[in-house]
Amino acid sequence: MVELKKESSNRVSTGTLTKYSFASGSLGGLTTQLNVFLPSTASSSSPAPILFYLAGLTCNEDTGAQKGGFLNTAGKEGIAMIFPDTSPRGAGVEGEDDDWQLGTGAGFYLNATADKWKKHYNMYDLIIKEIPAVLKEAGLALDWSKVSIMGHSMGGHGALSLYLKNTGIFKSASAFAPACNPSRTPWGTNAFTHYLEARTRSSPPSEWLEYDSTHLLAASTAPKGSLHLLVDVGTEDKFYKEKQLEPESLKQAAKERGSDEELEVRMQDGFDHSYYFISTFAPEHVEYHAKYLKA
Repeated sequence: MVELKKESSNRVSTGTLTKYSFASGSLGGLTTQLNVFLPSTASSSSPAPILFYLAGLTCNEDTGAQKGGFLNTAGKEGIAMIFPDTSPRGAGVEGEDDDWQLGTGAGFYLNATADKWKKHYNMYDLIIKEIPAVLKEAGLALDWSKVSIMGHSMGGHGALSLYLKNTGIFKSASAFAPACNPSRTPWGTNAFTHYLEARTRSSPPSEWLEYDSTHLLAASTAPKGSLHLLVDVGTEDKFYKEKQLEPESLKQAAKERGSDEELEVRMQDGFDHSYYFISTFAPEHVEYHAKYLKA
């Protein structure tokens, strides 16, 4: 039995935000922290549907909870929110604190296969398997039959890719300024080169494509019309201009799948990559997920 330790609790909106910690098997026994927002309407007889938020590079479990602007709308809609960390902490891997795009704060929501990283850098398993198991065991008033996911930047990549790999778990996905085609853009290729042992000679390696939302969408075997994806990108986002995000590739993948209506990409005029952008459209994203979580 994993001990879920309560670190702090704060009243917010019409609910409570509680920080928990536990020793994570996915992360090689390291302690990980997460924030859980429970609306006041949640109870054992009426558990709340769940919306995950995955934060971006250099962030942690507090970033989205404190700066995202999600909780008023989540409380109003009766939706719980889970904010995990973005990487293991204190793994002691050589070089993990040398580059903000790799290592601490940059777990990329994958399971590492390279020897150097694979003991601790398994954020995919943390999100998909371990956090649900630990919170279920703790008896929190959460409805695990109704789960959606969203994220920002690296976390947007995580939200889209985890959704597309697990459409039986998640009802919908949305993202703010996501890295949509990481197997072909600098952030992703840097991370994948280090974290994933490439066993194939293809370009990009097939191991990379397992975490590339553009490839996953194009190759999806989900019934046509069953996917629900919303993406917002600011026109003044410097990373969009630097070709780190590539939402156009995701749109093309939806077109190739023959199901354009499953994906809505909105270019938001004048907005950048910051939490000013996220907090502006946060209510719309929560409401988007509410349609599917409460259906």
